Amino acid sequence: MILPGKKVKVTNVDDTYYRFEGLVQRITDDNAAVLFEGGNWDKLVTFKLSELEEVTPRKGKKK
Repeated sequence: MILPGKKVKVTNVDDTYYRFEGLVQRITDDNAAVLFEGGNWDKLVTFKLSELEEVTPRKGKKK
């Protein structure tokens, strides 16, 4: 289930943001506003929920 604060990935192969990962900021009807942060830019883009999939956290290295 995609909720605000979850990390998601764009799955629409025809979209400019295909495979980009971002954070869901808000959900309205069947749309989600996703925040992409990268280096020196931030971008908020709206997608259909069907174009997104939740990213499962990966286990990192323990030191």
